[in-house]
Amino acid sequence: MTDFDLSGTLRRIRRTADQSQRELARTSGVSKTALAAAEAGTRGLDARALARLAAVAGLRLALLDAEGREVAPMDGAAVRDEGDRHFPAHLDTRHGDDGWWHGPHRYDRTPVTYTFTRDRRSRDDRRRVRGTPEDHQLPRPGDALADRAAARRAAAERARAAERERLRAAGLLPPAPEFRCVCPPACDDLLLDEPPPAPGRPAPPAPHAPDCACGCDLG
Repeated sequence: MTDFDLSGTLRRIRRTADQSQRELARTSGVSKTALAAAEAGTRGLDARALARLAAVAGLRLALLDAEGREVAPMDGAAVRDEGDRHFPAHLDTRHGDDGWWHGPHRYDRTPVTYTFTRDRRSRDDRRRVRGTPEDHQLPRPGDALADRAAARRAAAERARAAERERLRAAGLLPPAPEFRCVCPPACDDLLLDEPPPAPGRPAPPAPHAPDCACGCDLG
């Protein structure tokens, strides 16, 4: 079906609801004049009004694909831009640090948490590699740019540690030296008395008792 049969749909709604035009108008909140004109085919009807009419009969509006499968609306909880607006529906969203451009404005524009690629050719290149997303992405914990940067650093350190272990297992690196802390109990007491570092500031070196022969970093 290429043309939507509004008149026949309204008649089906009334038959299912077992209501006259006047009754259906009263129960749905749609004016009888608008309902009668739409059913007669002399004017259209707002989709929201049509949804209210269908709901009276226990029906609902839906989009179907060529095989008759229902197609869901786009998710209203998807990520938005810095102005709390939806991104263009036909384009694909991504993290602000994913594919950050290398042009002249790379450093004089504030990075954003989420963005999209305006150029369709670039979008299509990404789709060929990563596939076509069904919807815009949903916000997740850890999406902040600082959190993502910290996660990348942690992943890189884990990869370096795994590579070191692989080289040691292959006999290409000497075994890691065994460390044994010999700090006296007084060092623990000093560490507990230390105030926590200010947010965003590195922790100061761990304090040690004057007679400590270890001097390790207890922090």
